[in-house]
Amino acid sequence: METTARTRRGKKSDYRMRTHLIHGNFESKRWDYDHHVIPPISSSTTFRLSSVERAARGFSEFPSAVLDPGVKHPIYVYDRYDEPTRGMLEENLAYAEGGDCAVAFSSGMAAISAALGIHISAGDHILAHRMLYGGTHNLLRLWMPRFRVAVDYCDLLHPTQLRKLIAPRTRVVYFETPINPTMELIDISAVRKVVDEFNSKRPPDRHISTIVDNTFATPFCQRPLQLGADLVVHSLTKNIGGFGTDMGGVVIGGTPFYVPLMQYRRDFGGVLSPKAAWAFLVYGLPTLAARIVNQQKTAMRVAEFLKSHPKIARVVYPGLDCFPQRDLARRQMVSYDGKFAPGHMLYFVLKGDHETARKAADGFANHVAQFSYCMTLAVSLGQIKTLVEIPFSMTHSGLSAEEKLQTGTDPGGIRISFGLEDWHDIIEDIRTALDHIC
Repeated sequence: METTARTRRGKKSDYRMRTHLIHGNFESKRWDYDHHVIPPISSSTTFRLSSVERAARGFSEFPSAVLDPGVKHPIYVYDRYDEPTRGMLEENLAYAEGGDCAVAFSSGMAAISAALGIHISAGDHILAHRMLYGGTHNLLRLWMPRFRVAVDYCDLLHPTQLRKLIAPRTRVVYFETPINPTMELIDISAVRKVVDEFNSKRPPDRHISTIVDNTFATPFCQRPLQLGADLVVHSLTKNIGGFGTDMGGVVIGGTPFYVPLMQYRRDFGGVLSPKAAWAFLVYGLPTLAARIVNQQKTAMRVAEFLKSHPKIARVVYPGLDCFPQRDLARRQMVSYDGKFAPGHMLYFVLKGDHETARKAADGFANHVAQFSYCMTLAVSLGQIKTLVEIPFSMTHSGLSAEEKLQTGTDPGGIRISFGLEDWHDIIEDIRTALDHIC
């Protein structure tokens, strides 16, 4: 009897997570690719059905039959419902984050919209941290009121505040950690503890869900589901994608969320394309650990350089001993092998009053844009190239000046997402840019 590739392999549990990210879930029933070194890609929007009866079964079984393809193969009907390449990516993303299931979308904002959308109805209430990514802020501020969903903002750096703010119609507590762009951390376990106090007095269908945007940290540095979150969202465009070539998003969580998420995607669209899914599956997720390990080493060296620079008022990076939430960072931001993993994102603020610091930040960014070789003035983050941006005038420009100041977005603040360039070169480009500002 011929031994198959699958039976020749060792047990997955005998290997470490960094290896798992590279080799993936080779026992997937989404597609039999035992003899492919690289998972194949499907480019068909529709699928041949052998009979009307099989077609009817494919429609009637969606989406519950897709949840456990180890029991039986899903019947693929149409790309917007399900297809094999994206399904393989979802299996691996769920495994990387420690969830039961993952549902992928065409962008991070589509994923956030779905995570919120499956919870809320007209008259419901969302509690969100006061500082959010600009796109999320716009979704909550501009669109939720149109659906008669109330949104309130609070300071989740102090989770006990939730006790005063959770209302009978509250369905979601939403936040990022680390927070974009200030790099402050929210204690996920502490938030969950407060939410559990209220859920213990509610029927299951009215429970409050905790949703965490884990894009900055990535599952390599932090796994919110293990700390008590109900759902995790990622912009796959960022760190998990890693190369800046494809857009995507994902929602990851427990089994009860799978069917509503798949139904939401089917009916609202926003489906991740197989081509983008293939890129994340083959290039992004397998290289995540190698990229983050190197990027956070660079972040640490640059943070040490910046904290002693005479033109810098403060540097915010979870890896520094002077980081205000040092103990929380070391407890919450941990790699798969238990090591402290402070990530690759850094925020620093230039000295001076608001107007002086703003002009200095603009000068720094303009010098980077015109003269830097290894740093790029651009939005987004998590790429192999180092990206610099000014949150006050770029990603968070949708907030009023007063709101930005109240939430810690400083006019002189600069956010850096470190890539894979030599750290010596990055520091020299930063030093040169700082030398050319007032």
